[in-house]
Amino acid sequence: MDDLDAPRKRPGSAEQILDDLSWLGLDHDDDVIYQSERSEVYEKVFDQLRRAGHLFPCRCSRKDIQQALSHPNANADTTRYPGTCRPDGPDPVDLESDADFPVAWRFQVSEDVIVFEDEVLGQLENNLSVHPGDFVVRRKDGIFAYQLASVVDDMLLGVTDVVRGADLLDSTARQIALFNALDAKVPRFWHVPLMADASGEKLSKRDGSMSLAEWRGQGDTPSRVVGKLAASLGLVPADSTLSAQTLLEQLTPDQFKQSLKREGNAH
Repeated sequence: MDDLDAPRKRPGSAEQILDDLSWLGLDHDDDVIYQSERSEVYEKVFDQLRRAGHLFPCRCSRKDIQQALSHPNANADTTRYPGTCRPDGPDPVDLESDADFPVAWRFQVSEDVIVFEDEVLGQLENNLSVHPGDFVVRRKDGIFAYQLASVVDDMLLGVTDVVRGADLLDSTARQIALFNALDAKVPRFWHVPLMADASGEKLSKRDGSMSLAEWRGQGDTPSRVVGKLAASLGLVPADSTLSAQTLLEQLTPDQFKQSLKREGNAH
């Protein structure tokens, strides 16, 4: 359960997620693990990376980064960290003299191109020094970032395959860099298309999509909901009703590839 960001957690949300999954017929193999209870585990790996020289402290705010990127000689990519606080950068942090100022910790990326095979999208590559640059693994408020926590969990729990939405593809190269820095085996990645609502838009609370609780409240059955969502991706005919288990038995990587080619899912 990805619940590290305590300020954004809503009471009861984890329990609701587990109840919704159970209602849909999706179960888990063992006890649920909560990232909020694993800070000591993340701390140990963080210290390992820090001692190995992979991390550096950064005092930059978002405003600082934007100002650096607006400089006439700055890189044109406005999402790339400009390297201000790198040990070899223009303004490295002295932790002793800057002890009163909170710092984030960034992973120092190399200029090597990371090439990986996605089980759905095929061979992909990313040069982290071009985008996004050195990335945060621990925020100024002390909370570990998604990238680090996910890699530590996958590494220590023996995860072999990561299956997630195509909207998280941008995280993959960063996570592979962390796996490599830890001399850990990189899992296989499967980036699948995002489920859509009746208007064809990505399901999103922010955009007002119906929640599973609302579907349940209006009398929809699990098989109808699974059918609706699968049909939104072109995986099954419209008005299909089937269980999650039945859908799983029918799915093939080629179906995902075709779905990703549809408008709105190519990203």
